[in-house]
Amino acid sequence: MAATNKDETSIPNASSSPIFISADSLCSILTHQTLINHFRSTLPQASAILQTTIRQHYPLSSSSSLLLMPCWSSSPSLPYVGVKLVTHFPQNSALNLPGVQGSYVLFSSTTGQTLASMDSTELTLYRTSCVSGLASKYLARQDSEVLVMVGAGALAPHLIKAHLSAVPSLRKVFIWNRTVEKATTLADKLKENEEFAGVSFEGCGCLDEVVGLGDIVSCATNSEKPLVKGERLKAGAHLDLVGSFKPSMMECDDEAIRRGRVFVDNEAAIVEAGELVGAFERGVIKKDEVGGCLVELVRGDKIGRTSSDHITVFKSVGSAVVDMIAAQLVYETYIRS
Repeated sequence: MAATNKDETSIPNASSSPIFISADSLCSILTHQTLINHFRSTLPQASAILQTTIRQHYPLSSSSSLLLMPCWSSSPSLPYVGVKLVTHFPQNSALNLPGVQGSYVLFSSTTGQTLASMDSTELTLYRTSCVSGLASKYLARQDSEVLVMVGAGALAPHLIKAHLSAVPSLRKVFIWNRTVEKATTLADKLKENEEFAGVSFEGCGCLDEVVGLGDIVSCATNSEKPLVKGERLKAGAHLDLVGSFKPSMMECDDEAIRRGRVFVDNEAAIVEAGELVGAFERGVIKKDEVGGCLVELVRGDKIGRTSSDHITVFKSVGSAVVDMIAAQLVYETYIRS
């Protein structure tokens, strides 16, 4: 690893070579708790100084796509330019490969030099799950005990860890997947983690049987048909929707949106997320009825949960802003270690 005095600037001088931060190094740097805390402390200021464009989404085939997500700042407090390049190949599950893969490249906004490139597959898993974890601090009941994880793909263990970090009262995790064996395998793997002593994990094959038990229901699938039925959500539940990022995708039905108070990670969710786009078109909810976005919750501009009986819904589609903040933490930690 590159070494730097802790009192020196976090950006190497112009003669320094770009560094590569592998997936293993990234995972040794980040924890879900530290990234949730970093988002909470930096998101309000960073959102005010970072600039982004609309995510560029290019279909490569009927099922696969390429996404480009740039972000930049000219402020000396966050002097970076970053670009994430992501491929989405959902059919990769049949090949035992991640469906989402990519790279993140970080530049200096002062000199334009390339500072680092890093694995954005792991970066995306961490930042996506920690955005949900941060949202659950404001939207889930803080005495929540049961988490229902819908999906057992690469993002599922990260979401479970993020929610457990954000809501320490959680004691039971049900994992559902269309392939029951995947859910059971993930549950067994998590049972071996000493970090989760006192938390029980169980794989299950019938979502309708367990979704009503969930104080938090977190979804990370590629489904284009509703999986979570709103009528089955318990009073006071928090529904976390992560999987969909285009209008044809949806993880819950209209009833879940109708019953819940909806919040989003950023405004792009209003035009990209199938659950919301469809609900708007069908008159289930109006755009101005969306309760607010994540940065408004963190700043205290909007109030999240106002009653223990209310159902809350958080829909995230990802943003270049949280990519940049996550990459900043990884890079600055790396060069100082």
